[in-house]
Amino acid sequence: MYTVDKYDVIVIGGGHAGCEATLAAARMGYRTLMATLNLDNIALMPCNPAIGGPGKSHLVCEIDALGGQMGINADATTVQMRMLNTGKGPAVHSLRAQSDKGAYQRLMKETLENTEGVNIKQIMVNELLVEDGTVKGIVSELGEVYEARAVILCTGTYLKGSIITGELSYAGGPNGQRSAELLSESLKRHGIALRRFKTGTPARVDRRTLHTERMAIQEGDPHYHSFSFMSDWKDRNRQVCWLTYTNEETHEIIKENLHRAPMYSGMIKGIGPRYCPSIEDKVVRFADKNRHQLFIEPEGEHTNEMYVQGMSTSLPIDVQYAFLRTIPGLESVEIMRPAYAIEYDCLDPLQLTPALAVKAIKGLYSAGQANGTSGYEEAAAQGLMAGINAALYLSGKEPFILSRSEAYIGVLIDDLVTKGTNEPYRMMTSRSEYRLLLRQDNADMRLTEKGRAIGLVSDERYQRFQSKKEAIEKGIQLLKDTPITPSKETQAILQELKTAPIKTGIRAFDLVKRNELSYSMVADAFHIERFTPDVEEEIDISITYDGYIKKQLDQVEKVRKLEYKVIPSDWDYGSMKGITLEAKQKLETIRPHSIGQASRISGVSPADISVLLIQLEQYHRNHKQ
Repeated sequence: MYTVDKYDVIVIGGGHAGCEATLAAARMGYRTLMATLNLDNIALMPCNPAIGGPGKSHLVCEIDALGGQMGINADATTVQMRMLNTGKGPAVHSLRAQSDKGAYQRLMKETLENTEGVNIKQIMVNELLVEDGTVKGIVSELGEVYEARAVILCTGTYLKGSIITGELSYAGGPNGQRSAELLSESLKRHGIALRRFKTGTPARVDRRTLHTERMAIQEGDPHYHSFSFMSDWKDRNRQVCWLTYTNEETHEIIKENLHRAPMYSGMIKGIGPRYCPSIEDKVVRFADKNRHQLFIEPEGEHTNEMYVQGMSTSLPIDVQYAFLRTIPGLESVEIMRPAYAIEYDCLDPLQLTPALAVKAIKGLYSAGQANGTSGYEEAAAQGLMAGINAALYLSGKEPFILSRSEAYIGVLIDDLVTKGTNEPYRMMTSRSEYRLLLRQDNADMRLTEKGRAIGLVSDERYQRFQSKKEAIEKGIQLLKDTPITPSKETQAILQELKTAPIKTGIRAFDLVKRNELSYSMVADAFHIERFTPDVEEEIDISITYDGYIKKQLDQVEKVRKLEYKVIPSDWDYGSMKGITLEAKQKLETIRPHSIGQASRISGVSPADISVLLIQLEQYHRNHKQ
């Protein structure tokens, strides 16, 4: 072995977590090495060619508001954009974009390569170097030593990855890549507990062999959107998707071959994602359904590969051909890449602090699917936070932790490190108690100031944020300052707007409160200054849901006090009296950051929290003397 170089931070992995971690650490002023298995697969989308969706879009917008890259990259490489759940309230509106996979990768790689302080190397990491409980660097398969003061694990599904299709199983990562076979053993030697999870991906099919006239076309959203608050709202729709369905013949073929399905034959041992089941799992679990919807999605503008969304499987290739060709529009389909399952090692996230630091090893952080999550967005959010906290650790500052009431990122990380997960974790809006506060549209208003404070938000981004904030405040004030009298002219305008007449004088602000009216409608009718669509959307939501928002803010304030009651890191739970044995064991294992986090641990009762609060108060009183 020989020492090649020394860095402040080493990021192991070049997926979505690795990209955000690397950029965050470097942008905060630290020399950072990205060690990736393959330079050509940085920011690879090995599964669906999409960013966003329910819950996930909130994460992307929050990443962007804090100064991350995913939203900017997604906007620049989108081929179709749609806002989902528009029939529901703004809390669950979710932007989803079909991305050009190749373009997404190229742009992210270009961004990394041109960021000051970033080095990228194609390295197979075999060993983690640890001395006296502190991380010191990595060792490659070629015997190269790279020293570092902090290391971030962003290994995705590559730790002892195993590809499984039918009776075939071999060591490998997604998309035919190599897997990291020795790093798992190194992590175990250093006391890190690993578990085995599983995920899968559908087949990619040749666009030229599809009969799209037999499927329903899915156009992009005619309204303009963007993930990044730095991007203008514009039309990004350049491709269409297609909708089709399985049928009873499809299901019969799958049922007849269940004995050849690795997940039923016992070949697959890992735990798979509940919210993204394979087609064979759907057929078994939802036996009463005679069809399941499938979306046929383009992988990019310059390829004929199409992604069969909703048909993940690990059945043998002959069975894949058989059932695919029973589906309307796919009768003559040719498979370009067969579907497969992948098993991989990942960490139990209960070993992590809320800063995503590994408790047992100082200077070591972990992010992404390595922590038992699924999805590009969940990975990127963790990568950003791990990169930020590694940089803060090196500068001797307190970690940056977002609470559940501040961001979906806070919900994601708190769920992982407090409750753990027994299956690949997926973010959903239902996981948040404060959905109306944590909307995707207001992520910049919630988080840009925080990103600025830690040094990630650029001057350009901050100026844009301030301009938007001022415009929102100005728009609301204009509405409050504009009187509306019950004149004949006014009543005629209100009738044209299909809203009820007024009996007394009011303000334009009161009209926007009406569900059927918006800022743009009232502004045009009464000659009030107009603003950009994103500003007017924020004005509409803040006025329409003002009462509900205030109620949630009151709830947050009640809980916030517990979040601020920080528990000393060396607290002796074992010697505590008055709490249950289960609570002692759980508290000792998880070592919560605050009383708030402790209260969310399964097995810790309100009575246990009361005892902990009393003893914590006594501790503070004694230490003040």
